[in-house]
Amino acid sequence: MSGCAARRYVAAALGRCRARGLPLWEQPPARGPRLPPRPGAAALPLLLPRRHLSSRNRPEGKVLEPVGVFEAPKQHGKYETGQLFLHSVFGYRGIVLFPWQARLYDRDVASPVTEKSENVAGHGSKEVKGKTHTYYQVLIDARDCPHISQRSQTEAVTFLANHDDSRALYAIPGLDYVSHEDILPYSSTDQVPIQHELFERFLMYDQTKVPPFVARDTLCAWQEKNHPWLELSDVHRETTENIRVTVIPFYMGMREAQNSHVYWWRYCIRLENLDSEVVQLRERHWRIFSLSGTLETVRGRGVVGREPVLSKEQPAFQYSSHVSLQASSGHMWGTFRFERPDGSHFDVRIPPFSLESNKDEKTPPSGLHW
Repeated sequence: MSGCAARRYVAAALGRCRARGLPLWEQPPARGPRLPPRPGAAALPLLLPRRHLSSRNRPEGKVLEPVGVFEAPKQHGKYETGQLFLHSVFGYRGIVLFPWQARLYDRDVASPVTEKSENVAGHGSKEVKGKTHTYYQVLIDARDCPHISQRSQTEAVTFLANHDDSRALYAIPGLDYVSHEDILPYSSTDQVPIQHELFERFLMYDQTKVPPFVARDTLCAWQEKNHPWLELSDVHRETTENIRVTVIPFYMGMREAQNSHVYWWRYCIRLENLDSEVVQLRERHWRIFSLSGTLETVRGRGVVGREPVLSKEQPAFQYSSHVSLQASSGHMWGTFRFERPDGSHFDVRIPPFSLESNKDEKTPPSGLHW
């Protein structure tokens, strides 16, 4: 990407961020030393408020300070460990830990495969072919978490707790999975640019490297030991009436309970309003099919105790939840019911997705591995 094209791309992305009310402000850089851009950088300053934000996502004193310099987004290839970025939808600062190669099943993309008969997911739609897509395991800057809480859960990765732990699950906060196109890369001369309890445990500064943050042995060991429970393999996407639903399921492991095996999965849901009309999520309707032959129906108000509003300014909402089955595999599908300003309702399809266990699992996860 040329320098001019990169600047146009980043400027357009910044415009989208401002339109969505994200915690980002841009103004001419103050006099004084400027951060040197890396080769290929878009040379647009990233400035964030020095003071805490008000409830309306504006700096109380409008005092900005430079954080870094935007770089040209990569159209090809992938970002490396240690790449700093701004999330193009949720606006938080983060840093890439490592990439995942996932299979994206997009039901909005036409497929040459012929229509197939009604399947277990109840959609009766065409077979969808997956394509390879890059996602990243990232750390979220803790300073930005309060300002994205209305658009997203402060994302976390949950694990099964130890057998002797009274809790079924525990979470590592500030971990997220980010799609390649949601990365707005930037560089910084700050040796600790991200505030997260795992930053200095996982990464170290090396000014001879590009980017200058490299993986410690602890990050490599953590990734290797927890790979089965961190791995992102399948992503499912479908759009109904300009509401796009993306689902990412994760297998979490198996536990024994009352002389039976219980298999656990986590699934991350992202809702995006691709239109300018304001809509509000009112209800969820899930169908959960287990390999054991059971079919469960779950209905309820909203999701995770919320009924999010999706507007042009704040078009997306993301959350995670969990499901357990007494079988090693199953399927989930369903609908979200949305309400328009005039009081009318419409249903949005949740793309069907599989719940698959790691059949070669030898040692299920038990607490945090280092």
